Amino acid sequence: MSQLVLPLLLADHAVFASFYERGNESLVATLRDLSGEDVGSDGPGCWLWGADSTGKTHLLQAVCDRAGDRSVYIPLSAFAGSGPAILEGLANRELVCLDDIETVTGKEDWEAALFDLCNQLVDAGGQLIVASSMAPRESPIGLADLASRLSRLPVFHVHALDEEQRVSALQLRATHRGLNLPDETARYLLKRSRRDMASLYGLLDKLDLEALRAQRRLTVPFVRDVLKLPESN
Repeated sequence: MSQLVLPLLLADHAVFASFYERGNESLVATLRDLSGEDVGSDGPGCWLWGADSTGKTHLLQAVCDRAGDRSVYIPLSAFAGSGPAILEGLANRELVCLDDIETVTGKEDWEAALFDLCNQLVDAGGQLIVASSMAPRESPIGLADLASRLSRLPVFHVHALDEEQRVSALQLRATHRGLNLPDETARYLLKRSRRDMASLYGLLDKLDLEALRAQRRLTVPFVRDVLKLPESN
């Protein structure tokens, strides 16, 4: 196995069990298959795209959590300014997950390295999972050979959740953390905070710590006190 210069830790919550998959069932099923024991048997990988805070990073990390040492997760946004050397040797892994690919497309050196990686994975029987904020046809890829290679990946749109689904997603994350989040409290959070899931999950993390310290349940009064919100809000 190749060794990365910088060890990249996966978030402990980023597993399939904590991802609310309503509306994205086909994508989640595909990723579960790709990250199963028979890597290489389910096609070349896939391209998933969607808006911020729709769970793309969560899903890529869940793939790597399930696949273990056979996989590697690379957030390209963290390395865009450092050059594409981070991609060297990745084809030794059976499953390569590249996040934020739009941060490096349009750069000749990166595109050449990505094309080399794609070819190496094909030769080795590995698979590539790419996450982006845009669909492949909208991605500013200048290298035609790379665009052609990536166009062979099945494409999935990661759909955003509606309000009721956000409530359910928050409750699923709370349950994964060993918390009980009543409907009333979850809806209170949605009405009095930023509505994107990243922000809501951040609040839940804070409430988890405060509830543990205070030995309190996640009631509306407790949440209001922790977040220092007036009763009239």
